[in-house]
Amino acid sequence: MGLRGSDAVVLAIVLGLCMIPQGEAQLKYGFYRDTCPQAETIVMEEVTKGVHNDPDLAADFVRMHFHDCFVRGCDGSILINSTPGNTAEKDSPINNPSLEGYDIIDNAKTRLEAACKGVVSCADIIAFAARDSIVLSGGFGYAVPAGRRDGRVSRISETFTNLPPPTFNLTQLTQSFASKGLTQQEMVTLSGAHTLGKSHCTSISSRLYNFNSTASTDPSLDATYSAQLKHDCPQGSTDASLVVPIDPPSPTVFDSSYYTNLLVNRGLFESDQALMSSPVTAAQVRLFSYAEFIFKKRFAEAMVKMGHIGVLTGSVGEIRLNCRVVN
Repeated sequence: MGLRGSDAVVLAIVLGLCMIPQGEAQLKYGFYRDTCPQAETIVMEEVTKGVHNDPDLAADFVRMHFHDCFVRGCDGSILINSTPGNTAEKDSPINNPSLEGYDIIDNAKTRLEAACKGVVSCADIIAFAARDSIVLSGGFGYAVPAGRRDGRVSRISETFTNLPPPTFNLTQLTQSFASKGLTQQEMVTLSGAHTLGKSHCTSISSRLYNFNSTASTDPSLDATYSAQLKHDCPQGSTDASLVVPIDPPSPTVFDSSYYTNLLVNRGLFESDQALMSSPVTAAQVRLFSYAEFIFKKRFAEAMVKMGHIGVLTGSVGEIRLNCRVVN
């Protein structure tokens, strides 16, 4: 007899315990075991409902965790609303209108506040939601060390200086991730998150129509794929709703086809195809393309490490009662 969706998620998470790295500092596995034992279950239930209704949300939660951690650390600052005196991260063109799922985070927070008032941070909810989304899409479950507290500051300007754009080359990508304490190997691994989700045409238009002084289209892009992208993203279109899948074969499935695409010059972003520009990173791309199990295992490990970037713990920061507003 097959498992129900929620049972499958729980099973995958339990199986993922074998991949817990040892010796992680600051955060703690089972942090809410005594103070809010149902915390992860509540988040998982809300994420499961959301992804069931809209499979594209899985990519949003993974991206939300990444964008939160790379700006001011994993402190939930991406959830804070703008005010008349400050434009917040969530309203950066990097996040708005492409990043969705805030309402699902709100739903989980509302239930958590009813069950355990003032206990579970918004930053931890994002980390749990990212993990659950990966599992729901076919990736490996992993235990999430928790205990993050929420930040009180969110500035649009910091998204431009901390989040790597899709035009970055390999050197720039490596430096960007290194600045957050992540290795080049972990950068290639975490780039695999692009196995999920879609991109607005505006993010790739320059690569298709205005690449550089010698070529209107990026010559590294497979010609057939380029033609398809031009069909889906017409030159000069102002339709902000036009999107294309980042991993066309399986945009809602967490698999290794993202890396297979790179082997045949079908990386959607310049930053994707850049992973093939050195022998070392190209070898890792080939490995992940052929050995999906290894990719999924390393991705889970890299997500745990990324989740430690700049965390606020102990008495630093706060536990927001409403994820959109500082207390």
